[in-house]
Amino acid sequence: MFLDAAEGCDGQFLGQWPSYLKFHDAATSSFPARQHHRDTINRHLLTVDQAESTKQPRTPPSEHIAHPTFAMSDLEARADSKEAHDLPNEARNGDSARVADAAGANDLSIYPKGTLDPVYEAKAKILNRAVQDIGMGWYQWQLFIVIGFGWAADNMWPIVTSLIFTPITNEFGPNRPPLLTLSQNIGLLAGATFWGFGCDIFGRRWAFNITLGLTAFWGLIAGSAPNFAAIGSFAALWSFGVGGNLPVDSAIFLEFLPGSHQYLLTVLSIDWALAQLLTTLVAWPLLGNLTCQQDAVCTRGDNMGWRYFTITMGGITTLMFLGRFVLFKIFESPKYLMGKGRDAEAVQVVHEVARRNGRSTNLTLADLQACEPEGYVRTGSATAQAAVKRQLAKFDASHIRALFATRKLGLSTGLIMAIWALIGLGYPLYNAYIPYIQATRGADFGDGSTYRTYRDSLIIAVLGVPGALLGGWLVERRVIGRKGTLAVSTVLTGVFLYCSTTALTSDALLGWNCAFNFTSNVMYAVLYGFTPELFPTPQRGTGNALAAVCNRVFGIMAPIVAMFANLETAAPVYTSGALFIAGGLLVIALPFESRGKAAL
Repeated sequence: MFLDAAEGCDGQFLGQWPSYLKFHDAATSSFPARQHHRDTINRHLLTVDQAESTKQPRTPPSEHIAHPTFAMSDLEARADSKEAHDLPNEARNGDSARVADAAGANDLSIYPKGTLDPVYEAKAKILNRAVQDIGMGWYQWQLFIVIGFGWAADNMWPIVTSLIFTPITNEFGPNRPPLLTLSQNIGLLAGATFWGFGCDIFGRRWAFNITLGLTAFWGLIAGSAPNFAAIGSFAALWSFGVGGNLPVDSAIFLEFLPGSHQYLLTVLSIDWALAQLLTTLVAWPLLGNLTCQQDAVCTRGDNMGWRYFTITMGGITTLMFLGRFVLFKIFESPKYLMGKGRDAEAVQVVHEVARRNGRSTNLTLADLQACEPEGYVRTGSATAQAAVKRQLAKFDASHIRALFATRKLGLSTGLIMAIWALIGLGYPLYNAYIPYIQATRGADFGDGSTYRTYRDSLIIAVLGVPGALLGGWLVERRVIGRKGTLAVSTVLTGVFLYCSTTALTSDALLGWNCAFNFTSNVMYAVLYGFTPELFPTPQRGTGNALAAVCNRVFGIMAPIVAMFANLETAAPVYTSGALFIAGGLLVIALPFESRGKAAL
């Protein structure tokens, strides 16, 4: 609780910001007047618990908030006035560089004023400053590691399906082998829909922990599949867990990151690339030596490689799940809690993160409550029956409508969905059949052995690692940023696919595939990091889910196209290349660039 004259965001008193909206001690010590101002406020600062016990009773928090009617221009004027008051003299005189160094870009937003609920936006900026003040510490670096497990699983298991495609086809002889990929993509769609939309309703924590567990369990079971229908069912079930990884993981990681370190969301794709490398490395000895040769009589005893392979990958995923669930305690996202009206819990989480990092924070519940204008009323009941009704009431289209609330936000949401859709068809149409293409084209060149196929897959996978690192570096460059990097890498991915059709030798085909994998890893690194930055926290899971659903729906079309297309021609490759180029051109039309702006 602050001095009566320091009511913070509510605008009744414009004299002072909430206490913690300040620079670090090193910065404030440069400004004696500001240091005196900080000391005056801190002498009157109480802890969150003390504030709760001494403040006047308030209506209990709820997830349903009735917003008063007020003039947007008035609220904006209040915010501008407080921001100007909070800046040191140098900043008011035009020296903004020192301010940016100290406070980051936490008050900058990709959204024009009036796009978001102004009360939510004010509170989100307070939480952003609190997280920035705590800095990138032990908790976030641990989170970086365990979030990487989700990134790895997202690439690992579709590659598993791709690599076991030929051995399973040889053993079971199905009439339509692409049904295996179709079942996987149906599972990915169901997972993206359920976990992506659900994490905005029941929270990030449960989805974060459960998705890897489901993937590991069904991956282990898949090795016992007696027939093609069974392995198709298991692929759908493990994909249900995989489909929820990125929509949930990207949201929760972004919401704990200081604005100065949001580029790490792009760097996370190093785990995506390493997963491809690890999966192919495990597959090489197992599938290369324990798999029936093409066009040979294939029995279960001669074709055990794919079973050992799925069990091994299930075991690796189990270790990742245990690392998340047992060794690391994840907190619920503070901005998610705040968006649900649970301000006290949001403040408590920020204090816990600070404690984990060996730091302290002056954030109090009063800081967030001060952002509520006069007449701001929270409604709801604490009874179990009312809680159930509130949960059921959340299953409506409000989260989706919010993403189209303004013309620019709607354009951004629609374009990113279209980009994910085009890539969702283009990538699996080509990548799911790389082993088949390598084997058949290699046979034409006289070197289409199973061993050569998986050796080439490993070489291709190695190129993904520098691609992901390059993507993480480029997104922070002023000249190109997120949009430029994504547009160029997506177009180049399509161009290299076209180039692969000119290959006259296996080595030439391998070279073009390496180039394709390099640029596609740059593309995915940026896409996975850029997408969640385009959505506000209350709808971030929903926005991620919409993008993922578009990706998976079009991914379902890929095996259907393959079943009726002639794989002995270059037609699928031409189609895939055109889709990537179209996606890259759409990126240019995106209205927002998030480089240098903290996510709200």
